[in-house]
Amino acid sequence: MSPFKSSTGIYENLAGFLCYLFAFVGGVIFLVVERRSRFVLFHALQSIMLFGTLMIGHALIGFLPLIGTIVGLLLTLIGLVLWLVLMVACLQGKWLKLPLFGELAERQLHRM
Repeated sequence: MSPFKSSTGIYENLAGFLCYLFAFVGGVIFLVVERRSRFVLFHALQSIMLFGTLMIGHALIGFLPLIGTIVGLLLTLIGLVLWLVLMVACLQGKWLKLPLFGELAERQLHRM
């Protein structure tokens, strides 16, 4: 466990884990309630951006016959792998920054 607690009273690594466990919704909740921890805010932003993009991608791909099903399965597999990897990284207290979403989350974090 991380020795640092977020402003919610939850350990930072556990709060970051919850941002991903509940995917988009967990990120939104922690973005609203967290006041101090940059670690938690970063992971909340990255969760919102990643899983929001995956949800939009699934919605758009659903309109394509046949190939939409294949691409949808691929998106699901990618989302599942990223979900697991990001949750484990947070529990370990790592700032795992994804190539596109991590950069955007970091930029947004600096503006806050």
